Amino acid sequence: MSFQAYLDAIETKTGLTPRELVALAQERGLASADTKAGEILAWLKEDHGLGRGHGMALVHVIKKGPKIDAKHVGSAGSHRDDSDTLWLDGRATRP
Repeated sequence: MSFQAYLDAIETKTGLTPRELVALAQERGLASADTKAGEILAWLKEDHGLGRGHGMALVHVIKKGPKIDAKHVGSAGSHRDDSDTLWLDGRATRP
């Protein structure tokens, strides 16, 4: 499953876009570089019912932003995305 597919599934499950979840994490003080992934994962599980796999995709976006390493871009292999920049504003608005 690609990073973008994880984010799309998170939106389906929570009803919130990735950008909205990032904003909530920022409001809770969970978006700093020194925040432990476990803290974010606990919040995502408790408040939004997300498991570890989906949570870790969102941890990346919360801590590092929408850019992913170019090694994850392309058509071969698992976890491949079409772009090195993830779309955070929801499936309905993706170009």
